[in-house]
Amino acid sequence: DVSAKKRDSVPFDPIFLSDEKSDIDWNSFSDDEFRAGVFAWFDKNYPKNMRNTGRRGSANEMRPWMKIISKKGWIAPAWPTKWGGMGLSPAKQIIYIEERERVGVMREPDMGLVMFGPMLMRWGTEEQKQKYLPRIVAYEDVWCQGYSEPNAGSDLASLQTSAVLDGDHYVINGSKIWTTSGHWADHMFLLARTDKNAKKQEGITFFVTPMSAPGLSVREIPNISGHSEFAQEFLENVRIPKENVVGEVNKGWTVAKSLLGFERLNSGSPRPARAALSAAEKVAKANGVWDDAEFQSKYTRVYLDIADLSTAYKRFADIMSLGDSPGPELSQLKIIVAGATQLASELLMETAGSAGANSDYESYDGDDVSLLGMFFNHFGAMIASGTNDIQRNIIAKRVLNLPG
Repeated sequence: DVSAKKRDSVPFDPIFLSDEKSDIDWNSFSDDEFRAGVFAWFDKNYPKNMRNTGRRGSANEMRPWMKIISKKGWIAPAWPTKWGGMGLSPAKQIIYIEERERVGVMREPDMGLVMFGPMLMRWGTEEQKQKYLPRIVAYEDVWCQGYSEPNAGSDLASLQTSAVLDGDHYVINGSKIWTTSGHWADHMFLLARTDKNAKKQEGITFFVTPMSAPGLSVREIPNISGHSEFAQEFLENVRIPKENVVGEVNKGWTVAKSLLGFERLNSGSPRPARAALSAAEKVAKANGVWDDAEFQSKYTRVYLDIADLSTAYKRFADIMSLGDSPGPELSQLKIIVAGATQLASELLMETAGSAGANSDYESYDGDDVSLLGMFFNHFGAMIASGTNDIQRNIIAKRVLNLPG
């Protein structure tokens, strides 16, 4: 509350409120001015009826907004300016996330922006970069990730989808599942096994394919809240040209590991926990319990957890911004954010009282808030990008060197 009052009292350059892309170094502003300006622009432009939904927006409902933010040049805060990004430092990225969540902006289908794009900058050919990156940053193409399979989830190296070379194309057969945005996407990046005789983590190749490819069909999967965010794909003799291989043939695991680093950094973002806590603050003030000692005790616990998470997130983002690998200790982020999001979403429902079990939106001070949405979504977050138990095993074996 104090930080919000401070933010609202800070003067900022009018350039922040421009809806056109500005040739400016956003890192040159002080943190306070940057925070105030980012909040003001998001609050001015993001539609009121799309705030605090507690879920990911679909490609169609988010498209008008994504075109606005793309025009502004703010669609890719972590991307270098060379490819149309803001080029923000990790510290500024944290502020950007915080103020975006404070406004209640839905997460968009962002696999191209937060995963495929950064990976392609590192591993893609110049031709691939020129072909795909400009369309991602213009929100012309939506991407999805074809990793998990019906019998290969957290144990990704067990994947069975096959790719057989036939002239200038690879013929792909198999199935992918729990694909975020799969039924909305224009393109998929996926892993397939190109050498069945190689060791488990070898003989895998990284491909990209349009979702319109003949032989590729999609089935959407509704979640517990009734929102279809996931899908399953069936690939039957899908032909992918050789130039759609990213990195070396049979070396896709190396590419995938670097991409998993981007994915786990993104999955460890304080974004969902902060969104739930911000909603709890809004509901508490509306219900007159903001100053209640018991509420403040619970709120402060989660607030401090998120503050610790934000510090760790910034440190790992610093490492990755320099092109280095953060190592297996990155797994701790996802564990921490899952716990913080659970506590924040439970506090949100508790603070709402009898309304906390409603699946519909509730209005607080003119804003509609989804009270159950964030709670439902945190369960999926504990599984996605490798379950939290897998992350604990990684830390135990590769960080703490425990036996087993």
